[in-house]
Amino acid sequence: MDLSRTEMLIGKEGVERLSNCRVAVFGLGGVGSFCVEALARAGIGHIDLFDHDTISESNINRQLFALSTTIGKDKVTIAKERIKSINPKCLVTEHKVFYSPENSSAYRLSNYDYVVDAIDTVTSKLELIVQANALLVPIISCMGTGNKLNPQMLEVSNISRTSVCPLARVMRKELKSRGITSLKVVYSKETPIRTESVIDPTSGKLIAGSTSFVPSVAGLILAGEVIKDLTINRK
Repeated sequence: MDLSRTEMLIGKEGVERLSNCRVAVFGLGGVGSFCVEALARAGIGHIDLFDHDTISESNINRQLFALSTTIGKDKVTIAKERIKSINPKCLVTEHKVFYSPENSSAYRLSNYDYVVDAIDTVTSKLELIVQANALLVPIISCMGTGNKLNPQMLEVSNISRTSVCPLARVMRKELKSRGITSLKVVYSKETPIRTESVIDPTSGKLIAGSTSFVPSVAGLILAGEVIKDLTINRK
């Protein structure tokens, strides 16, 4: 994999640093899939993928790994295949699992140089953040990207300084009750668009509207922060 153009920006030492880093990405949906893509192309040497789901037709409008030819296949498997086609030297570990408080102890976050939270379930997000915080493992978390149309309103901030985003409001309150007030997040100041209520027949949850260009941008921002923190901001 030729990283000469990346090396022009972060230096040879930065490229070598990334090749020796292990990053875990939790959630391979619209946000997580694009984050994984950017991490792989930046030369991260070992990527762990966490997602229990298979690809469905409704994923195609926003998820990088979702194609007409991948419907029904495990997201972690398709993600691994794509990473290996980008960088054959990258070590990829698949975890087909729904991360939760019940099984979190089975996964050692201390193994990672950085953790990316692209999960859309509050209980799982909270557990992941609490565990990473306890172990002093760097983590960045994505807030809500559903029912949004303006990627220019995405920004990076501390959870304590977020506003507008309903998910950020819930996370801010729940984390504060757990003694956590500092967390790097990607969130949007765009007021969510009101849509007709649609219930997922499988999960029973409300389905948010989505686009190809808001979750993807959020995922790329996540990856950018990880790369900068592991190289430029580390100096």
